[in-house]
Amino acid sequence: MATARSEELRVVAQRVADALPSEVIEVVLTGSVSRGMADEVSDVEMLLVTAEPLELEEAYAIARGAGLEDLDTWGTQGVPAKRVSGYVEREPFELIMWPRDFAEAELDALLAGKLSSAADALAHGVSLRTSGLLAKWQQRLGDYPEEVAAARIEEAALPWGGFTPAGLLTVIRPGERLSLLEWMLDGAVRVLRIVYAVNRVWEPTTKRLAMRVERLAVKPDRLAERITEAMTEPDLRRALAIMTELQLDTVRLAPDGPNVVRARRWLEDALALLA
Repeated sequence: MATARSEELRVVAQRVADALPSEVIEVVLTGSVSRGMADEVSDVEMLLVTAEPLELEEAYAIARGAGLEDLDTWGTQGVPAKRVSGYVEREPFELIMWPRDFAEAELDALLAGKLSSAADALAHGVSLRTSGLLAKWQQRLGDYPEEVAAARIEEAALPWGGFTPAGLLTVIRPGERLSLLEWMLDGAVRVLRIVYAVNRVWEPTTKRLAMRVERLAVKPDRLAERITEAMTEPDLRRALAIMTELQLDTVRLAPDGPNVVRARRWLEDALALLA
């Protein structure tokens, strides 16, 4: 069941969608509002597909005409995608505007293996105005290619091997907390990448992690909890051991591949060393 906050923000989002000009041919509500999980700090995220490419000032004009105030932009400039943020009735909005040709090319790239949370956002998007594009895209995203899953798993397992496990001890020297957190953050992201790929689920952001992974059929026990434990454990050796054991449990769930098989052996040796 959607939260009351989700319903409230969706009403505002629909008013914005209704105020957009006809050149906006597709409006997709994404993020926590589309999933019915919005809370008091959630913003409203929307993808707008336009018939033709826009300049940033044109994107601003569209946003302003739909009721957004205090406009700004973020991300790389001078690219087809335009990003405009602002407020509507004091609610924060983020609008991403894609020309149709760019949108179609982006979907092709996602299905070919481009790493982006856009695939997850589109798969769970809600149409506020449509020319049929979203339904077509969601149908295509419903088939997660096996070769994409295999490639992502192998790439994710790549760093776990190739140097001696004793090299891990360099990140738990006194005063090396930043190096340790850097290694563990990368490890946690790679663990999640493998788990999502094994389950053939498009990779989302790391927000609301416990809720996202709870629904997955194949995963290490206490996945989200162990990531939190590793990141917050004050003892450096124990923190690294928690993450290393999670990495090992993850690659044991993955299908065989050169990097995965090597990672299993290497992580076993690393965990024994840390113990």
